[in-house]
This record gives sequence, structure tokens and C-alpha cells, in this order.
Amino acid sequence: MIDQTLTLPDGRTIGFSDYGKVSGAPVIWCHGGPGSRLEAAAAGAAAQALGLRIISIDRPGYGLSSLNSGRSIADWVPDCLAVADALGLDQFITTGMSTGGAYALSVAALAPNRVKAVVTGCAMTDMRHPSARASMPGPTTHGIWDAPNREAALEIAADTFGEDGSKMMGGLEGLPAADLAFLTHPDYAAGAEASRAAMFANGVKAYVDDRLADGVGWISFDVSKVKCPVIIVHGESDTIVPVLAAHHTASLIPQAELRLFQPLGHFSVGEPAIAALVELARK
Repeated sequence: MIDQTLTLPDGRTIGFSDYGKVSGAPVIWCHGGPGSRLEAAAAGAAAQALGLRIISIDRPGYGLSSLNSGRSIADWVPDCLAVADALGLDQFITTGMSTGGAYALSVAALAPNRVKAVVTGCAMTDMRHPSARASMPGPTTHGIWDAPNREAALEIAADTFGEDGSKMMGGLEGLPAADLAFLTHPDYAAGAEASRAAMFANGVKAYVDDRLADGVGWISFDVSKVKCPVIIVHGESDTIVPVLAAHHTASLIPQAELRLFQPLGHFSVGEPAIAALVELARK
């Protein structure tokens, strides 16, 4: 892994990690929320053997990246392209886990000549869809979406996660067995502390920015403009982003292939998502 930073013309910093060989098929990884570039570490460890080069970028306010409060989903596309340009990547695959799915799709919609394919993993959908919106659990979704102002939203997130994320994994009740196995595996535990520190580098501000960006729905980009191959991977036992989201996104993208996995949940869907990336990279 190589951690790098890039300074943008507006003075903001973007942090990212580069996993795998330079000669590998480039994949830009859009992490979940809360999340960071370190989310791709497990996948990155195997990237060289799989023939992939994974570039995992911190969204604004996470990890090494500067805050950019008030951002939309589409506002992140120039940040992504700036990293790709700095690395000399003309074309690449995008992949997004959970919150990151929308960001992976937005790059494909707004820079169609750059994105060869998209893979989403247990990703959220357009929250203008009433049933999908209603299916999302917890105060850190609906509570923030419905908060009267940013300050109230920050209070909700801090109460749930703790400013430093110390309360994030306080309870694992209700998660499917596959998720519990993933979260309690020694390999995950080894990187958990560094990952949490990157997620909450600016307290809960980046997470609230994510929720405020997706709570209004996909109004900043037109998903119908995504014309490249898309594989939507989702665990049918996901209790964090219910599988209804995957069905709705598939209905919005005619060429999308929907792949559902009954025993898997939100955190355990990485293996089939990586398999989809390898498949698309070899085409």
C-alpha cells in the first residue's frame, strides 16, 4: 500500500491509497460511510494476485482529505478525476460499497469516457424512492435527513457513533452470521483501530456530509447517463441497507446485472464484489 495526498487548486487535500501493481487493471474504490481509503486494505492485499490495481480515495473530511461541507454527490467527481489524472489513468473501473455506490455511479454518469464499468456492493439507492427510503433503519439516516439544521444532524451522529467513533461497534445484535464472522475475524480486528481513526478524522462531520448529500436523492447526477456495464452485488440478509435498494437501482439502469447472495449481509459482501471486479477487468 502507498498512501498519497494531492493538493487541489482550491487548496483542499485529497488522500488516497494505491494497492497492487501499477500494471494492474485500475479500480477506483469509493468507500462506505463512515469509511476511508483504508476500507480497501483487505481487497488491496490480494489485488496483485488478482491483477487489479485498487486506488481507494478518502472522500472529503475522511482520513487525509479536507472537509468540503455542503458537497453534493456529484461534487466528488472532480476530486476522483483529479486523482486519476495525477496517476495517469485514462480509463478505470469504479466500485462503491454502501454509501460509496452512488459516488461510483456518479463518476460513470458524468465522465462516461473514463469509466469502463461499475460494481456496487450493498449500496444505497436514490433516496427519492419512498419504499427504499422507508426501509433504511436508524437515527443516523432518517434522523439526519430530517434534522432541522446541520448542528442538529451533528448532534445525532455524535450521540450514535461518539465523536471519535468509539460507540460505532457497541452492539452487533441483529447482524447476520456472515457479517458477525467478518467483523470478528482477526484480520479485520488488526486494522480496526487505524480504520476508525481515519473514519473520524474530523469527528462526525464527514459522515453528516455524506447523509446530507444522499438524503435529497440523486439530484446532482442523472443515473440514466450510466451506459457502461454495471454489476450490482447485494447480500439478501443485509440489515443496514436492505436489498430493496439493490432492486431499485437495477430498475434505474437497464443494462445492470443484479447478483444477490442470500447468506451475506452488509459487511460480508466483499468477496463477490471483488469477483465481479476481476470479471469485468478481464473483458
